[in-house]
Amino acid sequence: MLQRSVLTEEEQAAICSLEGREAGIEPHRDIVRPGEHTDYSCLVVSGLAARFGQLRDGHRQITAIHIAGDMCDLYSLMLPKVEWAIQALSSPVKILKVPHRDLLKLVRAYPAVAEAFWRDCVADGSILAQWVVNVGRRDARMRTAHLLCELGVRMERAGLGRRDAYTLDIVQTQLADALGMTPVHMNRIIRGLREDGLLVTRRRDIHITDWAALAAAGGFEGGYLEYEDGPHRRL
Repeated sequence: MLQRSVLTEEEQAAICSLEGREAGIEPHRDIVRPGEHTDYSCLVVSGLAARFGQLRDGHRQITAIHIAGDMCDLYSLMLPKVEWAIQALSSPVKILKVPHRDLLKLVRAYPAVAEAFWRDCVADGSILAQWVVNVGRRDARMRTAHLLCELGVRMERAGLGRRDAYTLDIVQTQLADALGMTPVHMNRIIRGLREDGLLVTRRRDIHITDWAALAAAGGFEGGYLEYEDGPHRRL
C-alpha cells in the first residue's frame, strides 16, 4: 500500500494497529470458497495465494496471484458474498483475517487510508485487465514471458527477491491455469524459454538471465502496476 500511497505516521500506525486472526492454510486448499459470505478480508503474510473462478464441472481459471503483503480480497468489504474464491498455491500460506467491521472503522476515521485502499483496488483491476489481454491476445510464449516479468517486478517491490531472481512457489499446472494453457503446453513453453537462454529454473527458483529480452518477448511494460511514479499524494 505504501508503495502507491503517501500516508502519515499516524495513518500508518492506525493500519498496523488492526488486529486479525492468523490462519495457516495447507497447499492447494481453499481460503475463501465461491459464493461464501465473508466478514473479513485476507492479508497474505507469507506464501502465494490465487484468486480464481470455478465452473460447475470444477475446472478453475486463476485470475490473480497474490504475494506476501497483498490484501487479496478488499472487494469483499463492499461485497461480502464473493463470486470468486481464493486458494493457497503449492506451499503453505499464512494469512491474517482482518474483520470487515475494523476495516470500515479505519477508513471512516482516516479518509487517506480509504484512498489508499481504493488506489490498490484500481491497481488490482489494472493487473486483471492485462491478464485478460494475456489470455485473449498474447500467444503462449508471450503471455508466459509477460507474467514472469510482472511477478518479478512485484516481488522486487515487496522485498521478496529481485525482478530477475525470485522464488515462485507454484507448480506448472497452476501456472497453466493462470495462463489458459494445458500443463503439457506450459511445460513446452518454459522449456523453450530456457533453451533460448532467457530463463533458468531450479525447482521453484526463477532466474531471468536476460531481463530486457524476456520483457521484449512478453511485450512487458510495467506502468499498469502503478509503481513507476512512486507513491501518489492524497487527493
